[in-house]
Amino acid sequence: MKNISIIIVLFLFTLTVNAQKPKWPKLEDYHSVMAKTFHPSEEGNYKPIVENAGELAMLATALKKSKIPAEYQKPGVKESISALEKESKAIAKLVKKKANEEELKKAIFALHDRFHEVMEKCNH
Repeated sequence: MKNISIIIVLFLFTLTVNAQKPKWPKLEDYHSVMAKTFHPSEEGNYKPIVENAGELAMLATALKKSKIPAEYQKPGVKESISALEKESKAIAKLVKKKANEEELKKAIFALHDRFHEVMEKCNH
């Protein structure tokens, strides 16, 4: 019974901490499309890159233009977002040029890494 009580307290604490973190809708929008684009590529499915490259580029521009919440205004965030936008647009150009799967794979993995860089800078 004591273990269950501890688990419940930890769960409620986690909910409280997460609820207090400010939201950044444009970052969440980008993450949503990145997830449905990147994860299939891990399995060798590059079709979502072709389908979503334009949207990633558009969302990266919207993210760059959006107001950064105070909680996320940390060193390097703006620079990483600028790089994210540039690399998102580059993938869209690769798709328009009908790049091969190896080029798309390399680009989406690099873009995914860049996205995680943004997230790390926001949280540190």
